[in-house]
Amino acid sequence: MSRPHKQPHWTLQEIAAITRGQIHGDSATPITGVASIAEAAPGDLVFAESARYLTEALRSPAAAILTAPEVPVAVEEIHKPLILVDNPRLAFLQVLEALAPPPRYPASIHPTAVLGDHCQIGAGSHIGPHVTIGARATLGDRVVVLSGAHIGDECVIGDDTIIHPNVVLYPGVTVGKRCLLHAGCVIGADGFGFIPVGETLRKVPQQGTVIIDDDVEIGASTCIDRAKTGATRIGPGTKIDNLVHVGHNVHIGASCIIIAQVGIAGSVEIGNGVILAGQAGIKDHVKIGDGARIAAQGGVFGDVPPGATYSGYPARPHAQKLREHAATAQLPEYLRRIRALEQKVEELLRRQS
Repeated sequence: MSRPHKQPHWTLQEIAAITRGQIHGDSATPITGVASIAEAAPGDLVFAESARYLTEALRSPAAAILTAPEVPVAVEEIHKPLILVDNPRLAFLQVLEALAPPPRYPASIHPTAVLGDHCQIGAGSHIGPHVTIGARATLGDRVVVLSGAHIGDECVIGDDTIIHPNVVLYPGVTVGKRCLLHAGCVIGADGFGFIPVGETLRKVPQQGTVIIDDDVEIGASTCIDRAKTGATRIGPGTKIDNLVHVGHNVHIGASCIIIAQVGIAGSVEIGNGVILAGQAGIKDHVKIGDGARIAAQGGVFGDVPPGATYSGYPARPHAQKLREHAATAQLPEYLRRIRALEQKVEELLRRQS
């Protein structure tokens, strides 16, 4: 179903067609936007995953509510139109995509762009102002490179990838299909390698590359270093947040989630489906197994088995860390008891003397 981007409103019936939901109430209800329950205004559609949130949504100015069929059963009075769907979060995402489709970029090359010798640009691609594309670089079909980005010599970029302003790809970097690189990220800078020689530090040449597989998203100002030899690799479907650093020769598996300010040292191996929460730090040469979870600010100094959840600094199994925190909370009471015992011992010693 396609709609003009500037359509003044949708009806609840049209929203239900997008989400394949069932309407409870007036199907002609106009929908002019989507919002959270706390920010809802008249005309907005909100979603509620539980009876508690449905009650709050009913009190809000929202025009209609997206929820699961079982949720309204626990709510006595329903006075707003509903769309009933099996997965309200997914349906809300579908509505967001429909109401705010991504921008379309015309196939064009801006006259201020600088194109290197023998570079290849695929059909339908958009090259914005002041973009620099190096010699022998290859861009696939419908690639979008926005203003000020720099694509180094011999880089390869797959079909339908979008590169936002001021991204830098160093020479020889490979980016797969349907990737999204946000503003200011730097891919392929030298890995951080130095050898002490006397009182000086001698730089280790970084001769490798970076390979980013299909459907990867990389956040703003994230840096991914090239390998010393071989490749630093980001697996298909992985999503990396803003301000993340990935060191040289790191291998990250498929469908991982790496959240803001994570730091990953060199030669780390991360399996598939791993989640690294904000500000986690991973020591070099560590292996993290498939499906593992590292909590926020976790400091990983050793291997993490598949499926495990680690937290704390140094990171330990989460259940163990919770016990340690509980014990730490008792320290003031233990100190009080120790002081009381010390006083009793002193009194006994005085009596004996």
